[in-house]
Amino acid sequence: MESVYLLFGSVASRALAYVATVSEFIAPWAFKRGIYIVLILLSAMLIVRISDALIRRLFLFFSGAEEDSAKKQVLQRRNTLLYIFQGTFKTILWTIAVVLVSSEAGISVTPILAAAGAAGIAIGFGGQYLARDLITGFFLTLENQYRVGDYVCFDKTCGYVEYITLRMTTLRDFDGTVYHVPHGSIIRTANYSKDYSHIYMDFTVSYDNDIKKVIAMVNEVGKELFTDSLWKSRVRSVPTFLRIDAFSDPGMTLKIQGRTAPGKQWDVAGELRLRLKMAADKEGILLPRNFGYYTPPAVVVVEQKKKGEGIVDIEAEMKA
Repeated sequence: MESVYLLFGSVASRALAYVATVSEFIAPWAFKRGIYIVLILLSAMLIVRISDALIRRLFLFFSGAEEDSAKKQVLQRRNTLLYIFQGTFKTILWTIAVVLVSSEAGISVTPILAAAGAAGIAIGFGGQYLARDLITGFFLTLENQYRVGDYVCFDKTCGYVEYITLRMTTLRDFDGTVYHVPHGSIIRTANYSKDYSHIYMDFTVSYDNDIKKVIAMVNEVGKELFTDSLWKSRVRSVPTFLRIDAFSDPGMTLKIQGRTAPGKQWDVAGELRLRLKMAADKEGILLPRNFGYYTPPAVVVVEQKKKGEGIVDIEAEMKA
């Protein structure tokens, strides 16, 4: 038992001696360099918070309106620029902070920068894609092609703009799928939410209807939707009959046109279809039932009569 105590005491004394030796070197560094490192990190966090608030106030000042009273398009434009400026400033600030912390920790930055310069030559060809993304992103923002909250399509990739940086744009479609699109890959941009939107929809009715009655019903439903207090902010002009667009097997196709608030064309079109169906049922206007879907063949019952012991098909007998 005494040998165990002696062994434990020997190990403890050696551990304490090692800690004391290490602390002779660490303690001065921790009290001097460690404090500097903590101050650098805290200063960087404080500057980031102050800069975010300052940039936001500057944009509020130059936009000439408070956030609760500004127009939606001004807000979207301002939020887009805020994301870009704040993100760029944070990247630069934290890069400087990492360099300063590395210097205080005794890590020489010069060899790292020299190695980065040498590696930059090797990856120069790959960096051209990054440069293309940044330059394209700069001009997309400068030309105000789209903003945060807009519904856009980049060729076949569509969705609402959730976030914009100088390098890429993040979209989210109706299914919730998120797309990250580098700006250098954008060739064509379609914005469905800028300034205003249009509804340009078809409404097909049966040939048995009085066309004048149908047109009057369409215009009346559009007027009711335009004057509805719940929809007035989303409907910019009265949806009205434009023309008879086509004659097809199901019936006559009427074209209806109207102007809506940016990005509200799908909501307005859906509500208009609902009201048209309800009005058609009320006015007795017939809608087509067959739009090219498969229809089971009709069952033809052929009358038969007995003739002697056999059965004779009357239809076949009449043809004969």
